[in-house]
Amino acid sequence: MYNVLGFFRPGLSELLIILLVVLVIFGAGRLPKIGEALGEAIKGFRRSSKEEDKENV
Repeated sequence: MYNVLGFFRPGLSELLIILLVVLVIFGAGRLPKIGEALGEAIKGFRRSSKEEDKENV
C-alpha cells in the first residue's frame, strides 16, 4: 500500500531550507512578530474549539 502521508513529511534539510527562505522573504526583524502572531492564532483556535466542545455537551 502506498503511504501518501509519508511523502509529505519534511526532513531536517527541507525544514532548514524553508526557514532560510522565510528569513530571506520577511527579514530577521519581523520573524519574532510573525511567530508571536502565529502563537496567538493557535491559542485562539484552541480556546474556541474548547468552548465549542463545552457548548455541545
